Amino acid sequence: MKVATIGLDISKHVFHIHAVDSQGQVTSRQRLRRGEIMSFFSSLAPCLVGIEACATAHHWAREIRQFGHDVRLIPPAYVKPYVRRGAKNDAADAAAICEAVTRPNMRFVPIKSVENQGFLMLHRTRGLLVRQRTMTACAIRAHFAEFGIIVGQARQRVGIRPILADERNALSHGASNLPEQFAESVAEPRVPKLTSTTLSINPTFTFQGPQTAFCRSIP
Repeated sequence: MKVATIGLDISKHVFHIHAVDSQGQVTSRQRLRRGEIMSFFSSLAPCLVGIEACATAHHWAREIRQFGHDVRLIPPAYVKPYVRRGAKNDAADAAAICEAVTRPNMRFVPIKSVENQGFLMLHRTRGLLVRQRTMTACAIRAHFAEFGIIVGQARQRVGIRPILADERNALSHGASNLPEQFAESVAEPRVPKLTSTTLSINPTFTFQGPQTAFCRSIP
């Protein structure tokens, strides 16, 4: 019996398949390992494949689409209403995806290209570096405040060595209790290092960003 629609529940190692024919009758329920996915879809005639838009979904959509399948990504919130009550497991999720992908008014997530995902990864990496820099500067500022030392908000004003060297403040007298690793290896060099790494990423957005298809598609 020819498969018309497949609901694919993805994970790191074990995947679940729920397949139905054109009449909605279940033709197959399978549990596949990661290495078996490509051979499974390469042996099928082109059909409609639904995948929940979660981690690694765009990768698998690109891989499966090369065999001629019509792959569609569904937001998790739109899949949830179709999950059978009292049966929350991977097989039930695959069945819910299979049902949701055939709904006429369902909204889908555009499949990102490798280029788009690489560019978005730069955005996330830069955001992570900025957060780490802010966390480090705030931690230093908070530690100083416990000794009555108030440091300005700008990250350029955060520095450990000049304050530790000042004999007039209470922190210098208790500096022996301050871990040397924090003073030398983490606090002082880390803020400017994170700043320089962040700045090194910025030109990529300026010169490469406008050239990507993803950015050109934004009105």
